[in-house]
Amino acid sequence: MRYLGGGVPSVANAGTGKLKKTVVLVGMMGAGKTAVGRALASRLSVPFLDSDAEIESAAAMTIAEIFARDGEAFFRSRESEIIDRLLRGPCCILSTGGGAFLSARNRDLISAKGVSVWLNADLRLLWSRVKNKDTRPLLRTPDPYRTLRDLFEARTPIYAKADLAVVSDASYTIDMMASQVIAALATRPDVLEVS
Repeated sequence: MRYLGGGVPSVANAGTGKLKKTVVLVGMMGAGKTAVGRALASRLSVPFLDSDAEIESAAAMTIAEIFARDGEAFFRSRESEIIDRLLRGPCCILSTGGGAFLSARNRDLISAKGVSVWLNADLRLLWSRVKNKDTRPLLRTPDPYRTLRDLFEARTPIYAKADLAVVSDASYTIDMMASQVIAALATRPDVLEVS
């Protein structure tokens, strides 16, 4: 895994280019996968897709409703099917749910057909972004901070298996994060042909 971090990126210096593989953003809830993904897609002139949104559309239910009615195992199975389908389509920026990369099947699919980019945010930043939202089914516990911390500790070693990693810092704007990701992608000519 190549790791980019430290220093504030220069938005003006981050070029664009032609995307050759789907970029799959992975990381914890609150890391910025959706916001950064939309900015990346715009900068690289490719579609932005969100695996959770695609699951909700296919099921005509929210993620929380799927978890409540069918359980997490059912949801994870549908998630793998959706990720596989989206990776077979045209190159895009694909934002995944926080648990998607935990599955060896999903990691293999992503590795075979795309490139994974871990948006690595620390626990304090993640908590600041998710603590007031009730749309996170895994945090519907008596102690949501502890739950988030436990998830963070368990998942970080798996996220570290991503092809590329970019630090998500509280001081970075969405455009700065998009520039950081583009800079990371530029280290992989098989993924991004820089113009």
